[in-house]
Amino acid sequence: MSMQNKPQMVEAVMFFSERGGICKQMFFPEFEALLDGVVNMPEFADAQMRVAYVVINPRLLIKSAVFFYLDFDEKGAPDKGWNIPLQHLSERAGRGPDLGAGPIRLACRSQCPVSWHQMHLWDPSLAPGQNDLVLLRDAAKRNSLGLLVEDDSAQAVAPERLQMASEDKWYAPDPSTDAADKLAQKLDQEHRLKTAQLIKQQRLRISSLGQQHDEELAKFKLATEEQSKNLQAQIHGLHQALRQQEELNATLKAQLAAQAASFQSSREEMTEQLRALERHGRTEGDILRAQFESEMQAKIASAVVEYKEQIAIRDVELAYRNEQDAQLQQELERLTRERAELASQGGEQILERLAKLGVVFVVYHPGAGHLTIPLQDIARYQDNPMAYAAAKCFVSELQYRHWLAHYQQPSCEASLPSGERCAIPIDRVDTPSRFAIGDSNCCARHKASSRLRTVS
Repeated sequence: MSMQNKPQMVEAVMFFSERGGICKQMFFPEFEALLDGVVNMPEFADAQMRVAYVVINPRLLIKSAVFFYLDFDEKGAPDKGWNIPLQHLSERAGRGPDLGAGPIRLACRSQCPVSWHQMHLWDPSLAPGQNDLVLLRDAAKRNSLGLLVEDDSAQAVAPERLQMASEDKWYAPDPSTDAADKLAQKLDQEHRLKTAQLIKQQRLRISSLGQQHDEELAKFKLATEEQSKNLQAQIHGLHQALRQQEELNATLKAQLAAQAASFQSSREEMTEQLRALERHGRTEGDILRAQFESEMQAKIASAVVEYKEQIAIRDVELAYRNEQDAQLQQELERLTRERAELASQGGEQILERLAKLGVVFVVYHPGAGHLTIPLQDIARYQDNPMAYAAAKCFVSELQYRHWLAHYQQPSCEASLPSGERCAIPIDRVDTPSRFAIGDSNCCARHKASSRLRTVS
């Protein structure tokens, strides 16, 4: 065997299918050629793939693994802006489970040595029967890539290099005790390795569960905030309606009081007139009463004629309005039919056809990562992409906008006495749900002063 064919460590890339298995394997130089645009992968067109970068030793055992996402366009070409340093992450990754060659170096979403690459990584499943690390181990053992394997028989010592011990040293003083000690040390070492591996798996599992708990907590927090806002809006509406009702009641009371005063003055005036008529004699009173009644009858007849004319005019207007309503209703039905015909040929039908052909609408937002938008959410996303991304991060739109400004430029946003912004660089908060306005976007000095103001 020549030096060129000597077994050595090999870098490979393995693609996971959506059903959970490994659907594609290639050497790392082939993966670099794919990124450079030399070749395309039509079978991955318009999809986001889960990929793992692995380092395999000559005994087909995995030494390190990096789990990352890779997007492909409609032609099967990878994202041109993809720039994750896989080899660097692999070298700086923390310890993971033992896959046969000692604890591996593992880089994933919950264990990322470079924080700004965290959103582009994913956590492998460790559930029994669906363990992604076991899938990688078995794929490496199958050796579909045709790696050179280290021959164990070549490790045997050549006969001419063996040395014969003298006869007086053929028998150990107490071989049973020596063998028992070695067996105990071996069992103790195996127990320690298994214990360390279980502890590492449990820590990784706890980290993944902690992240899920944070997401659920943020979701409940957002729902509580929205419910509180709705209740406050309802209370405000009820207060406003009550105030309007009180103002209306006050106005009606004033009108009733004014009408009662007017009726009272009229009654007193009429009573005084009647008394004066009685004093001037019954005859004059009869004459005035008859004159008053005739005037009233004339006024009533005139009013009746006037009201009848108004009613006739209203009847004509009502008939004309009913005719216009019928015409408008017909026009509305015609326009509705035309709109339905146009809508059946518009963009929604095109989107439905694309969705039936398997097209998935994927967008990227900081904090939320790559989002797959269902067809029924397209309109809501177009109306307010920021609110849609905020909902996916389980925060309000206001908090997401503040966090995005902080994420793009992590500096203190507090104002100095001169009116200028502090602008001291601070640590970036990578998750919107952990971002607190007035705390996460302030330096230690302004954060402390804000707390003092709150306490006082």
